[in-house]
Amino acid sequence: MSSPRYALVVTTINPPNEALTMLADGASRLDARFWVIGDTKSPADFALPGADYLDVPTQQASGFGFARACPTKHYARKNIGYLLAMRDGADVIVETDDDNLPRDGFWAPRERHVAAPMLSGQGWCNVYRHFSEALIWPRGLPLDRVHDPLGPLSLAADPLDCPIQQGLADDNPDVDAVYRLLLPLPQSFGPGTVILDRGTWCPFNSQNTTTFRPAFPLLYLPAHCSFRMTDIWRSFVAQRIAWANGWRVMFHGSTVWQERNAHDLMRDFADEVPGYLHNDRIRATLEDLDITGGEAAMPDDLMRCYRALIALGVVGAEEEALVAAWNEDLARLA
Repeated sequence: MSSPRYALVVTTINPPNEALTMLADGASRLDARFWVIGDTKSPADFALPGADYLDVPTQQASGFGFARACPTKHYARKNIGYLLAMRDGADVIVETDDDNLPRDGFWAPRERHVAAPMLSGQGWCNVYRHFSEALIWPRGLPLDRVHDPLGPLSLAADPLDCPIQQGLADDNPDVDAVYRLLLPLPQSFGPGTVILDRGTWCPFNSQNTTTFRPAFPLLYLPAHCSFRMTDIWRSFVAQRIAWANGWRVMFHGSTVWQERNAHDLMRDFADEVPGYLHNDRIRATLEDLDITGGEAAMPDDLMRCYRALIALGVVGAEEEALVAAWNEDLARLA
């Protein structure tokens, strides 16, 4: 990961564990800066060689307006790690979670332009069907779309610009509480790469995700919404703006396996209800939204999307001020 310059971003409330240690070791070997963002529940004595750990007071003293405005006890504080990576000069930001253990492939160089099969079709796509024959679907996919067949596959004549790339996770993949309550785990995925065409919607997460510099503004995670939907709704906004820029989203096979932190599945289910009820409304709203496109317009397009989600009542009105703080920090970094 030495050229272009990579950064790795994680947020945690746990002490250093096997996953974080493996991530720190790999980042050190490849000269990638590893940003670990703490929260109020993080251990006061957190220390991990090879990682740049920031507790909440250090985050608030970072000079970023977003760091002061973002609520604590929330996954959206991960945004501060993205800002730090940008300020440090990263060209590519790779993010994961503190319960994902990297395989060798996690450290392989990423290419922004990708030649791979492309899935087409308007509306929802269960991209997990491309990697598995099992009944399995990504968190955030509407439940009434789980059994939909995959759309047609084609191969573009030239590599496509894919500045957002989602990797899968084996053993305990990113599925919703309905799946976890009813269906078997562990599950693993086959290898491969697939690109989603414009208008082909699939949720992606923040657990094994690569973003290249032009798309950095789209990393923004909302804070005033359901905890289990913050990265999913981010993905919907990112897809809509990406298409306006002529970009595509790419999915690839697993380069991590997850040993999942303890979860209360019924609490997860309750936190996912807003998604079960509203994800299709969000898709339709964003699809119909007037998006300018172009990198210069991205901050305005981001604000336009979140104002639309606020108007839908799925994101709190307080989000507007946070998006504004994010955009102001990005402008200072430009």
